[in-house]
Amino acid sequence: MNRLFGKAKAKEPPANLNDCISTVDQRANNMDEKIQKLDKELIKYKEQLSKMREGPAKNSVKQKALRLLKQKKTYESQRDNLLQQSFNMEQANFTTQQLKDTKVTVEAMKLGVKEMKNEYKKVNLNEIEDLQDDLEDMLEQANEVQETLGRSYNMPDMTDEELEAELAELNDELALDEDNSYLDAVNTPAVPSKDPSAKEKPQPTDGIMVDEFGLPKIPQ
Repeated sequence: MNRLFGKAKAKEPPANLNDCISTVDQRANNMDEKIQKLDKELIKYKEQLSKMREGPAKNSVKQKALRLLKQKKTYESQRDNLLQQSFNMEQANFTTQQLKDTKVTVEAMKLGVKEMKNEYKKVNLNEIEDLQDDLEDMLEQANEVQETLGRSYNMPDMTDEELEAELAELNDELALDEDNSYLDAVNTPAVPSKDPSAKEKPQPTDGIMVDEFGLPKIPQ
């Protein structure tokens, strides 16, 4: 059958945008190489023309230079056109890739929402509320245990007024303890003007001599 009708041609793969960009960039680079080569030749012709006299020979060289300059302008126009094509394809490629990324992101978000819904179905709100109630009860019981352990025994039965009065008295006592003004009222003994070790001479009393103890002195 293949001999009679021939074998069907295999379908060519669709054009790849990245490959197209690479091909166009390569062509633009080739144009740049041609332009650089023409620039070198034009410089030579310009130097040659600067040294020639007016005449047919100079006109011939000038025509060649003008022809090369025209080619250069054509290559530059083609190069600019290729660079613009490459830029447009890059923008299209960027937009396409961005749309693909957006699609992947949306699919991932859909999957995430679906998983959240499935997991939410497994959550029992009544069980959570019961758990919270049990936790609150346990905390209250723990507080009661702490209060019971911290209970005081054999404490005097006093009212708040009595306690406040005692506190006021305690403050007064503390104020007295801190008061040092009584030290100012104490008179320190004056510095003696005479030597304490020196014996004072007995002073006569009503013409009677007395000794150092104030007793009448017996005459010798």
